[in-house]
Amino acid sequence: MAAAAAAAVGGQQPSQPELPASGLALDKAATAAHLKAALSRPDNRAGAEELQALLERVLSAERPLAAAAGGEDAAAAGGGGGPGAAEEEALEWCKCLLAGGGGYDEFCAAVRAYDPAALCGLVWTANFVAYRCRTCGISPCMSLCAECFHQGDHTGHDFNMFRSQAGGACDCGDSNVMRESGFCKRHQIKSSSNIPCVPKDLLMMSEFVLPRFIFCLIQYLREGYNEPAADGPSEKDLNKVLQLLEPQISFLEDLTKMGGAMRSVLTQVLTNQQNYKDLTSGLGENACVKKSHEKYLIALKSSGLTYPEDKLVYGVQEQSAGTSSLAVQGFVGATGTLGQVDSSDEDDQDGSQGLGKRKRVKLSSGTKDQSIMDVLKHKSFLEELLFWTIKYEFPQKMVTFLLNMLPDQEYKVAFTKTFVQHYAFIMKTLKKSHESDTMSNRIVHISVQLFSNEELARQVTEECQLLDIMVTVLLYMMESCLIKSELQDEENSLHVVVNCGEALLKNNTYWPLVSDFINILSHQSVAKRFLEDHGLLVTWMNFVSFFQGMNLNKRELNEHVEFESQTYYAAFAAELEACAQPMWGLLSHCKVRETQEYTRNVVRYCLEALQDWFDAINFVDEPAPNQVTFHLPLHRYYAMFLSKAVKCQELDLDSVLPDQEMLMKLMIHPLQIQASLAEIHSNMWVRNGLQIKGQAMTYVQSHFCNSMIDPDIYLLQVCASRLDPDYFISSVFERFKVVDLLTMASQHQNTVLDAEHERSMLEGALTFLVILLSLRLHLGMSDDEILRAEMVAQLCMNDRTHSSLLDLIPENPNPKSGIIPGSYSFESVLSAVADFKAPVFEPGGSMQQGMYTPKAEVWDQEFDPVMVILRTVYRRDVQSAMDRYTAFLKQSGKFPGNPWPPYKKRTSLHPSYKGLMRLLHCKTLHIVLFTLLYKILMDHQNLSEHVLCMVLYLIELGLENSAEEESDEEASVGGPERCHDSWFPGSNLVSNMRHFINYVRVRVPETAPEVKRDSPASTSSDNLGSFQNSGTAQVFSLVAERRKKFQEIINRSSSEANQVVRPKTSSKWSAPGSAPQLTTAILEIKESILSLLIKLHHKLSGKQNSYYPPWLDDIEILIQPEIPKYSHGDGITAVERILLKAASQSRMNKRIIEEICRKVTPPVPPKKVTAAEKKTLDKEERRQKARERQQKLLAEFASRQKSFMETAMDVDSPENDIPMEITTAEPQVSEAVYDCVICGQSGPSSEDRPTGLVVLLQASSVLGQCRDNVEPKKLPITEEEQIYPWDTCAAVHDVRLSLLQRYFKDSSCLLAVSIGWEGGVYVQTCGHTLHIDCHKSYMESLRNDQVLQGFSVDKGEFTCPLCRQFANSVLPCYPGSNVENNPWQRPSNKSIQDLIKEVEELQGRPGAFPSETNLSKEMESVMKDIKNTTQKKYRDYSKTPGSPDNDFLFMYSVARTNLELELIHRGGNLCSGGASTAGKRSCLNQLFHVLALHMRLYSIDSEYNPWRKLTQLEEMNPQSGHISQSSTHQPPFHNWSPEKNCSGTCWMVVQRPQFLGQHQLHFIEELVVGGPQASGTGGRHRRRRIRLKNLVRVARMPSSREEEEFSVLASCLGLLPTFYQTEHPFISASCLDWPVPAFDIITQWCFEIKSFTERHAEQGKALLIQESKWKLPHLLQLPENYNTIFQYYHRKTCSVCTKVPKDPAVCLVCGTFVCLKGLCCKQQSYCECVLHSQNCGAGTGIFLLINASVIIIIRGHRFCLWGSVYLDAHGEEDRDLRRGKPLYICKERYKVLEQQWISHTFDHINKRWGPHYNGL
Repeated sequence: MAAAAAAAVGGQQPSQPELPASGLALDKAATAAHLKAALSRPDNRAGAEELQALLERVLSAERPLAAAAGGEDAAAAGGGGGPGAAEEEALEWCKCLLAGGGGYDEFCAAVRAYDPAALCGLVWTANFVAYRCRTCGISPCMSLCAECFHQGDHTGHDFNMFRSQAGGACDCGDSNVMRESGFCKRHQIKSSSNIPCVPKDLLMMSEFVLPRFIFCLIQYLREGYNEPAADGPSEKDLNKVLQLLEPQISFLEDLTKMGGAMRSVLTQVLTNQQNYKDLTSGLGENACVKKSHEKYLIALKSSGLTYPEDKLVYGVQEQSAGTSSLAVQGFVGATGTLGQVDSSDEDDQDGSQGLGKRKRVKLSSGTKDQSIMDVLKHKSFLEELLFWTIKYEFPQKMVTFLLNMLPDQEYKVAFTKTFVQHYAFIMKTLKKSHESDTMSNRIVHISVQLFSNEELARQVTEECQLLDIMVTVLLYMMESCLIKSELQDEENSLHVVVNCGEALLKNNTYWPLVSDFINILSHQSVAKRFLEDHGLLVTWMNFVSFFQGMNLNKRELNEHVEFESQTYYAAFAAELEACAQPMWGLLSHCKVRETQEYTRNVVRYCLEALQDWFDAINFVDEPAPNQVTFHLPLHRYYAMFLSKAVKCQELDLDSVLPDQEMLMKLMIHPLQIQASLAEIHSNMWVRNGLQIKGQAMTYVQSHFCNSMIDPDIYLLQVCASRLDPDYFISSVFERFKVVDLLTMASQHQNTVLDAEHERSMLEGALTFLVILLSLRLHLGMSDDEILRAEMVAQLCMNDRTHSSLLDLIPENPNPKSGIIPGSYSFESVLSAVADFKAPVFEPGGSMQQGMYTPKAEVWDQEFDPVMVILRTVYRRDVQSAMDRYTAFLKQSGKFPGNPWPPYKKRTSLHPSYKGLMRLLHCKTLHIVLFTLLYKILMDHQNLSEHVLCMVLYLIELGLENSAEEESDEEASVGGPERCHDSWFPGSNLVSNMRHFINYVRVRVPETAPEVKRDSPASTSSDNLGSFQNSGTAQVFSLVAERRKKFQEIINRSSSEANQVVRPKTSSKWSAPGSAPQLTTAILEIKESILSLLIKLHHKLSGKQNSYYPPWLDDIEILIQPEIPKYSHGDGITAVERILLKAASQSRMNKRIIEEICRKVTPPVPPKKVTAAEKKTLDKEERRQKARERQQKLLAEFASRQKSFMETAMDVDSPENDIPMEITTAEPQVSEAVYDCVICGQSGPSSEDRPTGLVVLLQASSVLGQCRDNVEPKKLPITEEEQIYPWDTCAAVHDVRLSLLQRYFKDSSCLLAVSIGWEGGVYVQTCGHTLHIDCHKSYMESLRNDQVLQGFSVDKGEFTCPLCRQFANSVLPCYPGSNVENNPWQRPSNKSIQDLIKEVEELQGRPGAFPSETNLSKEMESVMKDIKNTTQKKYRDYSKTPGSPDNDFLFMYSVARTNLELELIHRGGNLCSGGASTAGKRSCLNQLFHVLALHMRLYSIDSEYNPWRKLTQLEEMNPQSGHISQSSTHQPPFHNWSPEKNCSGTCWMVVQRPQFLGQHQLHFIEELVVGGPQASGTGGRHRRRRIRLKNLVRVARMPSSREEEEFSVLASCLGLLPTFYQTEHPFISASCLDWPVPAFDIITQWCFEIKSFTERHAEQGKALLIQESKWKLPHLLQLPENYNTIFQYYHRKTCSVCTKVPKDPAVCLVCGTFVCLKGLCCKQQSYCECVLHSQNCGAGTGIFLLINASVIIIIRGHRFCLWGSVYLDAHGEEDRDLRRGKPLYICKERYKVLEQQWISHTFDHINKRWGPHYNGL
């Protein structure tokens, strides 16, 4: 083979001495040893040449590909088949040479002994289960493999298990990433000092062989890569090459696993530049090398990476040495738009802007490392290897090899530099890739290992310009998907934004690069460089501006949008990941005063970028109507850095704020978003589809709110605190389009808003103002206060689980921010504000998780409706919080009615923001509040309670934050000279509250009821007239006021450009008053805010003069106005609280309030309003009556519902089952009457129109799972533990039957046993009845119903029309007396002889099936259903198929199974009298009728009639041994049970107590089901036998008071003779009135046993000894901690296919390990779980899914997820182990699961079923 190889490349060999070919082939080991010896000599040149020659032959790159692809097509095909023999031969040679003639395994072991690596470094791929410990981690990306984690000590730590998404590597031993205390035992001890030096000769051969081997691999990669003609190399070709190379790469991977010694050799080889140069230069005469070098150059060129002959690159480099050369080189080929790079000062940027062209910015200057300059001139194997890894789109094997080398420090640095050098190339490959998801994961798999280490990140930042490269690469990446912005000025806009519809954004292709950037910014030293570098900041702001204003929404005004775009997902994700997260990263390093300069830098360039943006979109002062974008990242950067500056760095806010004009511009867009939120919630954007609501929700959602709405509100707060308050307030009402509504007139015209939207928009505007003025998140609250407020808000909306609370609290997205989920502060705040409610089990079976609920004192003092409104995604959550608050107040007796949201006192403002409170003390706001109070009092339209609530809230905020208390003398603030320009004399709310306004001039439509009249001469009306502050002229007031202020500010900053455009904007507002139908009216008001409040109090309380000043009784109240009495209540309480505060702040106010109250006020001044008042009172009265009526109806409905639940739906009512009571009443002869739940008619069941019970038939193997020990078996969690099924009841009976069938006649065997242990049919009912013809039409309607049901109508499944319980058949009710009503009757007084005779006669004449009636047809049909319920194998045990004996046995077993299960449901005995939890009604009576009818068709073998054998003496014939195949005398043996309590002469009877009772059991049942119809004596006789059957069967079950139970039952059945003396010990035999001498009949039985055992002693003994004390069935016992199950089973291989299943599961009944959905284990189209459920549970399977910790139930053709029995420390499930917290068994839940299994109620209790199509 080798000789052939040598010959193949012979022509190209250099003329070195060569070994004979046969020698090569014959003895690799000898050759290797010879070469090693030669190389060990001091002069080893000859040896080296010899080795080179050998490697040339062995590792020829041409041969394998050529051979595989067939001659000259080799290069094109890139390799065809798998690696051939030559390949393997080459690898064998390499192994031999490395080992230097010794054994390769021994060589590996020897090298491992010298492993100095103290790092684990285990590399894993996606889906690997790893651990993360936050307590031990230094870097947030730290992770540990399972082995290291379990061998370290992490008790009490905050850790979790997780499934790796992109792959990773174990950090154990790396002190850069984790604390040493967390290292495992293996990596704690090892340090290089203990390791001896590596002997020189051990790795000598490796140093010679590996360079050639790696070069050979690179040649293969060059050879196999074909530059595609079209868009990308076909996946197939690349994969072929990679498959071909798999052995080589695996070989390298194995070398890395030999430890540190081998890794350092590999590092030398990979980074040695000389080796690379010698081997790959492409010079020399080796054609093969030349060819491969050419291919390499073509590949480089096609990637647009280097043009050695192109002057452009060098030209550009000379022009600006300061520019990152990578950016230039990397993109010259790709974009072609580079142009001249502006190298002047950063601030003077190129002004020319156009579509797709960004402003070129000068990157940070500084001398660049030469290696970066020649960026893609590869100098080592490592560099080219990475190049090909990227070209081939990161094949997993290559990635793993490159990562396995990382524990070598020297390699790590070299590799990181190489990775950075190729960063631009990675980005371009990623953009082109079809598999960008997979590739993204692989890139991050590598980069997270490199950039998580701060030291390394700092080093490459300094040496390789990492930050420049990253920012530039991101910028260029986004440049490819820019479009023109349509915001504001659509035609002339020069701004470009990213197009959210592009694949780049939709698929998150940018994710790996952004993720790396966030990762390196988490290191302080790197972030510091970024924040200091002005050029970088300019570039970054440029990048952020691409997202400013993206995904613009335009309101649809006419038709509904045809296609709802879903681009908003991409937009929100892009802003959060690409803008917000880097921002949080930077902010985390601006925490101390020393970092002030960084903030100044960011703010400076942010403001510049914002100014550029305003210029680019031609923005002056009016936003374009009907447009909104939720994306303003530049605003948010600015806001967050301002907040940080004030909060942490003690910067003076004014020093970083721009001028007033800029502030005005800054506030417009965030304000527009707030107004648009109100519009969206008012359904004004309904034509834009659901996606606009989605955006509004995402904007406030917990993961986005602190990067979106919070900064926006904060920025508005900053603007409000610095701008003129009148201007700001006017702007708000104008943005919310409610200016026209703010008029004193009762009618108005709104030019910009429909009437139906006015109310909600006004509510929106006022709520926004309340939030703006109340929120303190960035205005002075500490982190812990914020956390507490957030937590209280979430808990008030709903009780929360721990994990949902963690998810809902907006945590700082940067992992180094301090407050992390589960941190100490989180837990301590949680325990302070909430109580834990342990998981509960509701009666319906639904399972609650552990919940946290607010403490009473939180509701009392901390409930903050403002915070709740801010944080609700769904509006209903606000209502939910209010409902819970109301419930608390009622429960605690604090307030009985419907309370209003409570007023919460705010934390104090930071001094920098004191100006915000000026909003509360500006005349514009006071006018608005006055107008609204007046309108509410007058019942004008479109005003709600919510409006009043917000108005009062604002007044109260104003009183809380008023200036120092005024002096009494102060009659008018500001002096008389200011009285002419406003309604109010000053701007202080306290004094303005008492100011009376007499007349107001309003503009009203002519139709308005206001009477026109001239105003009486009065100052008030004059000033109003001059200022036109009235009616619709309010528009003038607010808008004109705003324009005036704006003009003043503009004039102050004399900017020409703005002066030019001024006319354009003001012309938009023609005076609305010019509408012809408006006319002026003058209203007489004569009210002040105080008087309006007092009248409101009267109105709300419905009584005149209801307000009485409380201080008249108790003057102290003014000094201490904070009294609990006023803290909770409705509007009346709120008004009282405000009046009290107003009075306590000013004596004048106090006096005026008293005066107003003293006046006996006429109802309300204007005449019109008396009618309105009356109307209101009538309305209230009507409302009250309606409420009372509703309450009455509800109460009636509730009582009806309750009685229905008690009768029909009673799950556990014992009285519905057969109670163990003895009644003396005579049997009722009344015919049973049934109610049909479909047609509602009542009547008896008749032959022609039978009624039936709604039943569920299901096959059950529960009985078969009984074992003989009380303790349940444990689930195996080690290889040693196994569960063997042969000790179950089913297995024992199975063995017994097969033994009987070996020795006895088949028909007699089938009469001797019961078969319902496995696959028996269990019948249960909900107790409701229906006519069978009604049922048929009901089924027909279900068939036609198109709604997707959880059941299959074709299989006869349906839900009970009344109680919706699942059912699949109807059991006909036999006409006759109602037996159920009186189940216990006196036994008949016939003698036992007569009864025996009766039975014998019945057996003798098998009856034909009754005449064809509807009833008999239905009975036949239900019998078919019963048979079809179970599989054929569970009902056919006969040797001759279709034998009637088999049917006989099946029907008898159905009866027995139902009785046995009934007993199990009662806990195994009748003593407790406990009712069955399974069915609410017993259907045994109807079931036995059906069975009896069918039993009559079968006759008993007359020759060996077992009844005769039991009851009559026969002639003894010693010869008739009956041991032949025809013996029928086996039944006695089978049914024996080892009890005590039986006397008799025969030893066997003594040994086997209850022999007789057991003996009778089978035959009595046989009689039962074969007996006459249930009428007359026969019916009673048969029912009595049923009771006896129960009695005898019960005696076998475990019971605490067995003797009592038996005797009570026997006497109640009339089996206990009257003369029986109670003082004697009870003997069961005394229940039998022997028809023949007892001794004789027993002797007869013993004789038969004796004759059988003489012939077959062993079998006789086996049949005699039987275990009848079966204990109740149980599921397997599970371990306490879920981790023990998980660790054993998630790596366990499947016994069928010997692979580790993707979804392993384990059966909780028998412990079998199965593959869920595993195609490998599929049999006849059935997957393994479904198959197992049929074999183990006759169609019912209970499986624990190992990787999800949940239980799945399979029931027939349906399945459902049941839930989990493992909960974490907070009582929560962890489905799919997403959180990975430790889980512990919840015994209560497991008990519920077991109970549902035993009682067969899975179908009823679990509601979410779906078909599994045999695919589980």
